[in-house]
Amino acid sequence: MTSPEIISLKNIHLTLMSDAGPVNILRGINLQIQEGETVGIVGPSGSGKSTLMSIIGGLETPTEGTVNVCGTDFNPLNEDELARFRRDNIGIVFQSFHLVPTMTALENVAIPLELAGHQDAFDIARQKLTEVGLSGREGHYPTQLSGGEQQRVALARAVISEPRILLADEPTGNLDGSTGDVIIQKMFELHDSHNTTMVLITHDESLASKCDRTVRIEDGQIVDINVPNKTRNLEEVTP
Repeated sequence: MTSPEIISLKNIHLTLMSDAGPVNILRGINLQIQEGETVGIVGPSGSGKSTLMSIIGGLETPTEGTVNVCGTDFNPLNEDELARFRRDNIGIVFQSFHLVPTMTALENVAIPLELAGHQDAFDIARQKLTEVGLSGREGHYPTQLSGGEQQRVALARAVISEPRILLADEPTGNLDGSTGDVIIQKMFELHDSHNTTMVLITHDESLASKCDRTVRIEDGQIVDINVPNKTRNLEEVTP
């Protein structure tokens, strides 16, 4: 039985102005993702991968097209409404960790639930740190943690609200190979345990191949979608 659709992008365009004139970042993206699916988005630098993730997460607003996530149309939402929607439904892991340097690992992880007014934010944060293998490191500050440990903290923070969607932008980009493998393993374990829909932005083809589908973007357009043992051309996947 097919899972319900949780992300729907229809005719997404993003054009930014520069001194040289308009720059077309995304050009007519159509993409549907089912609940519980893992999708790897690949493509060369500057192809629009990270921008696409930002649009899914409500961090960027397209100049044209429709974004629908978890049954919510983003078009009528203002920035505050989008922020609340993200808090309740989406976790994001960035390449550069984005931890607060003056806060401990425990405090960094607890931030989303604290902002939402949860009284048990620190208890849940401690549990999430244990899930990513950082039990005993709760009181350490980011500078006292390795890059891999900092990314685990960032991952725990991203999933503390048990979001329906996890977005990851080059989550292993600043890590060595073996450390990156551990982070990816943790991400897929969390996906499996919570049926989280996962969208993974990466340059690593072998990493993307671990996902249910691989979406290739070039010059702001989807050029193909790879599913297990089959590659479909754009003409076959565009609505």
